[in-house]
Amino acid sequence: MTILAVTGHMDLTDASVPLVRAALDELMREAAVDGELVGVSCIAAGSDSLFAEAVLDADGSLVAVIPSRDYRETKVKAAHAAQFDRLLAAAAEVVVMDHATAGREAYEAANSELLRRADRLVAVWNGMPPGTKGGGTADVVEEARALGLPVTVVWPAGAARRNG
Repeated sequence: MTILAVTGHMDLTDASVPLVRAALDELMREAAVDGELVGVSCIAAGSDSLFAEAVLDADGSLVAVIPSRDYRETKVKAAHAAQFDRLLAAAAEVVVMDHATAGREAYEAANSELLRRADRLVAVWNGMPPGTKGGGTADVVEEARALGLPVTVVWPAGAARRNG
């Protein structure tokens, strides 16, 4: 069984979405060759949800890790709500972190849970260093590497973020 977790940018440009999705589809096909595929994702907008869809399309099982009890109501924007709800319903397992409200501590706990469950981290990441807020893609990559967890970076040619 292969267990992949994901971290990635939420703010992919519209032109980047099919590029990233194609790269994730290829990665899932390769991972599924070894048998059962499990993907662990917080199913946030952007990379997390693209990864979750690729896992399901490869006949894998999805584990959704939700950062807090209020995450759906307070953090899932209207544009992402239908996709979030569909992926949550398709998940074989849903883990809700023990935080009442979404925020830095909840996100860091969810990221740690992703890494705890994974054999490998898939990072949809432009390679830039961590920002100052914490809990971002680069922070999760650093945490995974510190734990000795293999990291596969997915950033196809032409991929870009809306905000830089």
